[in-house]
Amino acid sequence: QLQASGGGLVQAGDSLRLSCAASGHTFSSYLGWFRQAPGKEREFVAFVSWNGAIKNYADSVRGRFTISRDNAKNTMYLQMNSLKPEDTGVYSCAAAWVPTTTPRAYTSWGQGTQVTVSS
Repeated sequence: QLQASGGGLVQAGDSLRLSCAASGHTFSSYLGWFRQAPGKEREFVAFVSWNGAIKNYADSVRGRFTISRDNAKNTMYLQMNSLKPEDTGVYSCAAAWVPTTTPRAYTSWGQGTQVTVSS
């Protein structure tokens, strides 16, 4: 019910836009982006409320990444600018019924998309 796409290999300073296509009831909830680098735990990136009014970002991406959603298209986006090598990882989208940065609170997960930023 959730499918992330848009990843790729880019250079530091470049931009990418990730998309998360959602279906069913998941699109009525909070949607979030998480990422996981090799050998590291999954970490919160950003979330957005069902109407787009509430957004939250990890400190490491605030000011560079922008989360948004288009309810008419049942799609959430993550615009990533000024990418850094430390942004490398598998990015996954997920749905939760509360505004939270905790991965275990998200009940639906989609397959991730790989983002690799070279220096």
